[in-house]
Amino acid sequence: MIGVKARSGDERIRVKAHALRLGLDLSHLTYQSKEVRCQTPLKPALPYLRQAATSLAASWFALCGCPAAIPIEPAVYDLLVSTPEGFKRVQVKTTTYNGKSGWQVAVGRRSYSVANKERQVPYDPELIDWFFIMDGDLTIYLIPSKIIAGRVAILLRTYTKYIVGNAAGLMTQSTHAA
Repeated sequence: MIGVKARSGDERIRVKAHALRLGLDLSHLTYQSKEVRCQTPLKPALPYLRQAATSLAASWFALCGCPAAIPIEPAVYDLLVSTPEGFKRVQVKTTTYNGKSGWQVAVGRRSYSVANKERQVPYDPELIDWFFIMDGDLTIYLIPSKIIAGRVAILLRTYTKYIVGNAAGLMTQSTHAA
């Protein structure tokens, strides 16, 4: 008996740890992690947009001459950006859902729950200054929070005046790559 309870969430780690302590070779076992793994050959793909979005947002702000910081403690915002008007709190959102009416994005948040099944609630517009949103075409929107205050989802075609760029070039294979 190695003390592993079914569905405790750490079964694989416990078995691996016991096997390593016993000196057992585990190299023949494979495990598919849920973590993002590099593809070979390297090629950007939309399923990874959510993981890349905060870094892309920070890079966009840096290219605008506005340094961005990622909070080390949990915060209601994803980035803190230094602008000529002062610091701005930015929430980063993405969507890869293109419905019959266009790109739709959730701009709400869920209160913490173990199963993460609570209904979405809007962000407090006094705690967020901007929403940095990227859709599946990698179009970039910078929308003031007061414009979408009280909403938990929006249709992006309604907010075209807030388009500030497009990062679609990141998805194409460069002929200059080594």
